[in-house]
Amino acid sequence: MTISTEMGTRRFGRVNWRGLATLAGREVQRFLAVWTQTLLAPLVTAGLFLMIFTIAIGPGRGDVMGVNFMTFLAPGILMMTVIQNAFANTSSSVVISKIQGNIVDTLMPPLSPAELVLGYLAGGVGRGLMVGLAISLGLWLGLGITVTHPIWALAFLILGSALLGGLGLVAGIYANKFDQMAAITNFLVTPLAFLSGTFYSIEALPEGLQIVARLNPVFYLIDGLRYGVIGASDSPPLLGLAVAGGATLAIACTAWRMFATGYRLKA
Repeated sequence: MTISTEMGTRRFGRVNWRGLATLAGREVQRFLAVWTQTLLAPLVTAGLFLMIFTIAIGPGRGDVMGVNFMTFLAPGILMMTVIQNAFANTSSSVVISKIQGNIVDTLMPPLSPAELVLGYLAGGVGRGLMVGLAISLGLWLGLGITVTHPIWALAFLILGSALLGGLGLVAGIYANKFDQMAAITNFLVTPLAFLSGTFYSIEALPEGLQIVARLNPVFYLIDGLRYGVIGASDSPPLLGLAVAGGATLAIACTAWRMFATGYRLKA
């Protein structure tokens, strides 16, 4: 049996499928091992958000986009919870490995930068989708909210998990200690999530703030999921898909470049 040794060709082929599957499996097992923190806790948090808004606002709040306020609010809270967990999964995995000094165990195996990115993203997307499905089931059982366009909803859940999972990967590579990671979470991720139409339609904002909101890619994730759930949105879902897809590709390429150059990963 002849093994090719041409430049750029590895003995296991162009893609190290076994290595990629191993890394992806490790990342999924990380959050499944502590499912009460990674899956159950977000479900409880989302339920508390909905309960607090129900008590605070009461039945007097008018309809938004043709549905009652709680039905309008549910997709925003769902997407906000999904993206926060996808971000937490990839960022914590990388930054903990760096601080503990065992990041070399991930960098040493014959995995290309693209395979590293895909492996880590598999964990972020997997956790995001599991959290999303759990909350969706709770919304159906508790509030009777069903999904109007399931394919659109699933597409935006996957894109949201991938985008924030990629951002978490970049943040984890950049951060060298936990307080840097906390700063990124508090001053970047949380504002992106809260100032993106999660709790309101951006049509209620002044024109200048509407323009700012439309520059936020998370707005398109929440708006797109809202279209998938209730069938109404502030912007065309195809536009949201294009913006979210472009942002996801850009952040994935950034993570690829960081792995390729060893930025903040190699001494």
